[in-house]
Amino acid sequence: MTRNTGLLINRRTTLLGAAGLAVAPLAAPHIARAADPIKIGLLLAKTGQIAGQTEYLANGSFLALEQRNKMVMGQPAELVWLDEPSPQGAVQNMQKLVQENKVCAVLGGALSSNALGEEAKAAELKVPFVCDNAAATEITGKNCNRYTFRLNTPVAVQQSMLAPYALKYGKKWYHITASYAFGQDILKSSRALLKAAGGTEVGVDEVPLNTADFSSFILKIRQAKPDVVVGGLSAGDLTTFLKQWNELGMKGKIPFVEIAIGDTDIWGVGPEAANGTFTKLWDAFNPHNTPEEKAFADAYLKKHGKPPADKAWMGWITARSLFESIDAAKSTDADKIIDALEHWKAPAGDSSYSYRKFDHQMLVRNLAVQVKDKITDKWNFFDVKATLPENPADLDKVFGTQEEVGCKMG
Repeated sequence: MTRNTGLLINRRTTLLGAAGLAVAPLAAPHIARAADPIKIGLLLAKTGQIAGQTEYLANGSFLALEQRNKMVMGQPAELVWLDEPSPQGAVQNMQKLVQENKVCAVLGGALSSNALGEEAKAAELKVPFVCDNAAATEITGKNCNRYTFRLNTPVAVQQSMLAPYALKYGKKWYHITASYAFGQDILKSSRALLKAAGGTEVGVDEVPLNTADFSSFILKIRQAKPDVVVGGLSAGDLTTFLKQWNELGMKGKIPFVEIAIGDTDIWGVGPEAANGTFTKLWDAFNPHNTPEEKAFADAYLKKHGKPPADKAWMGWITARSLFESIDAAKSTDADKIIDALEHWKAPAGDSSYSYRKFDHQMLVRNLAVQVKDKITDKWNFFDVKATLPENPADLDKVFGTQEEVGCKMG
């Protein structure tokens, strides 16, 4: 009787296979058995204007695993890297990572337009998602959910950090921003800060991704004669703009400022054309880096033959937070990993790195950096002007209260 029942169950399972696929999107993430390698998804663009950054994000993530001898929770572990070809394609690959590759958690989110869809899919699939790069305010704001954690400082917070540096040049601003979530967020935040300071927007352009020729926009800026240009261009588009800004003789004529840039964006401009004041999260040449960060930078240099870009650190610290949280959870169960991430901490000089419980935003101080007047090292382009906020005790206040952020996880 038992044998027949087993055959009946197997046959019924086979016959209902298609139905099983129909409900799979709501299935819980795979829980690894002791004999299985623990699989963690890596969802980062492999092509496009953001690829220069994602190469470093991925390198940092893989190095974090190698520094643990590719072990998590005492078991062999591996990263499964899928592409973010588009917002829709990124969401589909998030689903593939969970359902086909059986990952217990996902790292990634190179662009805000991708990450906003990815975090919604993570909540649907009930899989922990640690977003390493996207900066749109809504990710840990009104769109937050309990499955999503985010490293990069929200646009609105970074914009408020940079505003004093823009205002020192004057109150006539020209905005040139990308026409997608990241750029739109910058434009909204910057306009509010400018209005509060009693300033004037003398011009604005919202440009599509992968713009090849910025000359018409640069000529408009020249004609408007702003005190400062406030940018909101991402990755390769920022590189292209600054190259053409220099080619048209604008370097040194009108200051340029922008938040959330990556080293690769400015390295791509070259030492002769690079200029501007920016915010970013980390710098390999910052003497205040922790011993763990200095060891990471040395390991990266040894492995890749060049210093780590800030994005490599971003990939490393988010991967480290996830791996250590899985260790602490002693499980690949989603709820246990989430609880461990909420309690994770790592040293950060006179403060610490941690995710805030009510919105899962990492509280991390930002650097205000300015391109050196004379660049003599092809990797060391910046002077660190300040660490913001200056008092680490102000971090929670600077990132905003729950009411100000608008996160309601339920």
